Amino acid sequence: MAHARIGVHPIAGAIGAEITGIDLSRPMDDETFAEVRRAFNQHLVIFFRDQVITPEQHKAFGRRFGDLDVDRFVLPGMPEHPEIIVVKKTEGERYAFGNVWHADVTFYEKPVLGSMLYALEVPPHGGDTLFANMYLAYETLSEGLKRSLADLRAVHSAIGAYDSSAIKDRFGPERSIQIRRDREDEARREMSHPVVRTHPETGRKSLFVDRAYTKRLDGMTAEESRPLLEYLWTHQEKPEFTCRFRWQKGSLAFWDNRCAHHYANNDYHGFVRLMHRVTVCGDTPR
Repeated sequence: MAHARIGVHPIAGAIGAEITGIDLSRPMDDETFAEVRRAFNQHLVIFFRDQVITPEQHKAFGRRFGDLDVDRFVLPGMPEHPEIIVVKKTEGERYAFGNVWHADVTFYEKPVLGSMLYALEVPPHGGDTLFANMYLAYETLSEGLKRSLADLRAVHSAIGAYDSSAIKDRFGPERSIQIRRDREDEARREMSHPVVRTHPETGRKSLFVDRAYTKRLDGMTAEESRPLLEYLWTHQEKPEFTCRFRWQKGSLAFWDNRCAHHYANNDYHGFVRLMHRVTVCGDTPR
C-alpha cells in the first residue's frame, strides 16, 4: 500500500522497514500518524534514523499508540521519567540485557503492545538487534501442527529472568541494569496465554511462546512440554523470518511485541551502549 506522507523502506523480506520523512521532535498530524501506524502493522518493526528527541518527545510518540508502562522489575528508570528505562552496558560489563530471543514481559496478564528503543550512544561496531516475524513462524507450520496448537495454552513466568536466581547469576552491583529485589513473589507468578495468538488489529495469527518466559504447556509438566516447545523455539529463529538492525546514534526502533521477537546481540565488549526505552501497554492475548 502506498504512503503519501512518509517513506517506507523494507530492510528484509520477512520483517522490518525504515521510515523516512519524519522528525519525531515535531508534532505529528493524524494523517501522517495513520501512515506510520499502517507501516508498523505491515512490517512489525519500524526504524527511524537521525532523530534528536527529548525524553518528553520520546514519551509523546509512545502515547500516540497507547498508555505507557512503568516497568515493575527493572531499574533504573529515569527519576523524572519513570516510563523510560535506561538500557546501558558499560565497557567492563559482560552481560547484555535482552540477549535471548523473546517477546517482552509475556508473563503479564496484558503483555505490552511494543517498545521504542532510542540510541544515545552506540559502539563503533556490534550491538545490533535482530527481530523475527511470528506471523511467518506460525504460517509456515504444517496444517496438522496448526490444528494441534489451536487450543493449547502455555504458562509464562519471570522466574529465571527477574527472580533471585537471576539477580545472583546475571546481575551484580557492578551492573548498569538492576532487578528490583522486592518483587520476588510477582516474578514467580504464572500466567497462561494461548500458544497461537490473534493480533487485535490485523487479525493475523502468530506463535506466542518464547525461550525467555514460556515455561511449559498448560496442563503438562515442563518435561512433557519440552520437545514441542523446543521445536517451536527453534522454528521461530530461522534466519528467513528475521532482520538485523545496525544501530547509529539517533536511531529509534519500535517493535510489535504481539507478533515479533527480538534479540540483543552481545558482541561489543569494551564499548558503551546507551539506550532509552519507552514501552506501550498492551491487551490480553486472544
